[in-house]
Amino acid sequence: MSGYEPPMIERLNVSRIRNPWIVVAAYNEAPMVGSVVSGIRRAGYTVVVVDDGSSDRTGDVALLAGAVVVRHPVNLGQGAALQTGIDYALKQRADALVTFDADGQHSPMAIAALLAAIEQPGIDFALGSRFLTGATANLPVSRRILLSAALWFTRASTGLPVTDTHNGLRAMTARGARAISLRQNRMAHASEILHQIAQSRLRFVEVPVNIEYSAYSLGKGQRITDALAILIDLFARRLYR
Repeated sequence: MSGYEPPMIERLNVSRIRNPWIVVAAYNEAPMVGSVVSGIRRAGYTVVVVDDGSSDRTGDVALLAGAVVVRHPVNLGQGAALQTGIDYALKQRADALVTFDADGQHSPMAIAALLAAIEQPGIDFALGSRFLTGATANLPVSRRILLSAALWFTRASTGLPVTDTHNGLRAMTARGARAISLRQNRMAHASEILHQIAQSRLRFVEVPVNIEYSAYSLGKGQRITDALAILIDLFARRLYR
C-alpha cells in the first residue's frame, strides 16, 4: 500500500498512541546530535539516543539536550544500535516508535505525520519516502542511481511495492516493533527491515517526507563501494538461506 498522505498536523491531539518514543542511532555525531535531540524534544516527544561506541562526545551532548542515552561500549553499526533503541523503548512500554537519523537530515515535523499514519486501523508501519508526491530530496545523481538499484533488489526479493528502500525515517506500532529483529549490524539493516515487514504480513503505508541534505549529512553517508557490498551480501544471504 503506497502513497497514503496523512493529515499534516504538528502533534496528535486525540490519539490511541499515548507513549511514542523516538529512536536515534548515533556514531560520532557530536556536532549535530544536540540540535537533532532539541528539535525532537521541542516537538513534544521522548527520545532515546543509542551512542554506538562513539569516540567523541555524542552521548554527553545528547544527554545535555534532553535525550535518554544508552551506550554501546564498541561500535556495532546502525542496525544494532536501532535494535538496542527499539528494545529499550519497548521496555518503557512505548506503544509506537519512530526511527530518526542523527545527522540532521530529518525534520521533527515529519514525526506527527508518520504517527498519524499508524493511527489508521490495521496499519503497523509507516515508511518515509523521498519519492512520493509532496516529498523533496535533492539527491546527488550517484546516490539516486544507487537507491534505484536498492529499490529494484528490495521489490524483487520482498514483493513490497515501496518507493524508497533506504530511508531512516519510519514509524511502527509496538506490535510492528516486536516483529523486527535486526541481525544485520551495518547499513544493510534498512533492507532487512523491509524483508521482515514482508515476512510479518503486517500492513504498511508510505508517507512523503522531506530530506534536507547538507555537506555534513552527505559526508556521513555510504560510499558507493560500501553500498554495492551491502547489496551483494543481502543477495547472497537470500540465495543460500
